[in-house]
Amino acid sequence: MPIGIIVNCLGVIVGGIVGSLIGPRLTGSFKDNLNLVLSACAMTMGISSIFLMKNMPVVILSIILGTVIGLTIHLGKLTQKMGMGMEKIISKIIPCKHNKDEEYSNVLVTAIVLFCASGTGIYGSITAGMTGDHSILLAKTVLDFATALIFACVLEMVTCVIAVPQFILFMILFLLAGAIYPLCSETMICDFKACGGVLLIATGFRMMKVKNFPIADMIPSMALVMPFSYLWVTYVLPFVS
Repeated sequence: MPIGIIVNCLGVIVGGIVGSLIGPRLTGSFKDNLNLVLSACAMTMGISSIFLMKNMPVVILSIILGTVIGLTIHLGKLTQKMGMGMEKIISKIIPCKHNKDEEYSNVLVTAIVLFCASGTGIYGSITAGMTGDHSILLAKTVLDFATALIFACVLEMVTCVIAVPQFILFMILFLLAGAIYPLCSETMICDFKACGGVLLIATGFRMMKVKNFPIADMIPSMALVMPFSYLWVTYVLPFVS
């Protein structure tokens, strides 16, 4: 049973509801300071994942080529359109008081990527499906709940709707885990988590508004890093050594 996935999605939903209710009562200073702390937590998770990296050239190449692919197919814009589509649907049920400005779009894309496409969430879903260990997803829930609360101050109830694609994606990985996990070596998994760690650090910078990294466009790197890791270990390393 996908307990970790269910709890993680519920954490986003509950955090979104709480944030929508108490968001107007929170001071700007409180929200900004808490957002900085959450950004630091996201970056800490990313740094801890990067330390697991086995093959730096593989991770770097995957991120560069993956981002090029994402920028070429305009994945960031597609993600933004998907997010705004969800916003239109939910706004028909619950009107959103916040203006749909550039800040709104940036926060929406950041939330979608952080909740749905983090290396921790993807790896946690695969691990849960293969071994029944839900600890990774449960740890992610703590961060997602607090982050959803802050995001809901801007996105309001739309934050809760992000749990829908999150649940679908994580459940697909959970169900396919039996076929994926046996094909993955420890090295491939470590490089995969390191790649996700880079995305988490970029997300942290984006959350604290230091730099708007194209994190949605960087998502294809997550699909490239495992095959590249296998090819590197199987063919490149034996050749150069």
